[in-house]
Amino acid sequence: MPIELTMPRLSDTMEAGTVIRWNVKEGDSVKSGAVVADIETDKATMEMPCFDDGRIAAILVESGKQVKVGTPIAIVALDGEDFAAVKAGITPARRAGDAVAVTVAPVAAAGVAAPVAAPSKPVVESVQTETTHGMEELGTSTARMKVSPVARRIAEDAGIDVTKVVGTGPAGRVIKRDVEMAVAQASANRASSSVAPGASATIHAATPLSVSTNAAPTSAAPLALALRGRDVALSNMRQVIARRLVESKTTIPHYQVTMKFDMDALLAMRKSFNEKLSASGIKLSVNDFLVRACALAMAEHPYFNASFAGDSIRIHEQVNIGVAISLPQERGGGLVVGVITDADHKSLRQLSSDARNLAEKARTKGLSMQEMSDATFTISNLGMFGVEHFTAIINPPNSAILACGAAIEQPVVRKGVLCVGTEMQVTLSLDHRVIDGAMAAEYLRTLKEFIEEPETLVV
Repeated sequence: MPIELTMPRLSDTMEAGTVIRWNVKEGDSVKSGAVVADIETDKATMEMPCFDDGRIAAILVESGKQVKVGTPIAIVALDGEDFAAVKAGITPARRAGDAVAVTVAPVAAAGVAAPVAAPSKPVVESVQTETTHGMEELGTSTARMKVSPVARRIAEDAGIDVTKVVGTGPAGRVIKRDVEMAVAQASANRASSSVAPGASATIHAATPLSVSTNAAPTSAAPLALALRGRDVALSNMRQVIARRLVESKTTIPHYQVTMKFDMDALLAMRKSFNEKLSASGIKLSVNDFLVRACALAMAEHPYFNASFAGDSIRIHEQVNIGVAISLPQERGGGLVVGVITDADHKSLRQLSSDARNLAEKARTKGLSMQEMSDATFTISNLGMFGVEHFTAIINPPNSAILACGAAIEQPVVRKGVLCVGTEMQVTLSLDHRVIDGAMAAEYLRTLKEFIEEPETLVV
């Protein structure tokens, strides 16, 4: 029997995915373990393998299209099956991406299954409920679907037909999140249908305010010129970035602390090291020194390696530094955070290699979940773009993020003498529930000592 490849759940928070690229085409043979598509999740672009030997009978979702987890995206005819018969049996509705699950044909005489076409929509003849381990099963003429009691109650309150909701829980179970998405979609549909005929949902006109306090408002006020533009759909990653940034700024009490560092000694050491390492193809960046300095300072100030846990503060055993990496526009743009684990135990050369490998992989193939997980502190560096100062938003569940500006040559006073020196401005954004101002000042003072006396970073 042919099998369906469905949109997999590739992360614990993934609700939908986008097929970035198909690596096969209809008619191609595939082996178990072969990567058939690249899927963009809510966190990264990941490879999707096929777990059976066979041939691709149909591709149901075109590249660039986003679909919910569990939605069929391709059909595979297994080895030994009549490929032509499988391909001929795929209805236009299925090829168009109809998300109805394949039904099992009723058994005819002598145990032979009679061919039955899957209906485009499930027809509910009767609905019975029974409790099975806290779940309710809705019996229909085509399938039995499992629905959690909470999801069923929300659907009833909102007037949603739960049999039309695609479940993303275990074994296709309809859970609370599925019904909430269906309610939100229904609300959006009602809002769009309420737009007056002839009005555009994507072009907005501003009504000018009258400067006369005596002028009575009129229902036929002249409209200003419409603002025209184009809508660009948010990628999964952009949606997650938007959601997490709002969550961070609205749930974490941010505050910032800024300090300047003298960079002359560090830049001189970096130049000397790179000259000696050039034959090995190694080139240390300023960011490599910053990662090393932050990690060592975190080891001395453990609350910078901690997370707020409601009624407690969780101090982590590993010092894992997250490095913000910008992605090219051809990969959807945005930022990902690659994680360097055990950063306080690694040399400058190891840190440089790890950071370079993470950045290259993020901008080409995409990072795995493991490579983006378990950061305990984050560094965001815009100095390479010439930015002198900025503030960054905390990456939960971290308690701090360091925003690094450019190293700028400028007039400075050293030991009472005006001279030319190179300084860099850094700003810590902090979670006030975990770190107070005095703790922040002590951490920056330690960080300043490591940066301005860089020989301490290599001993």
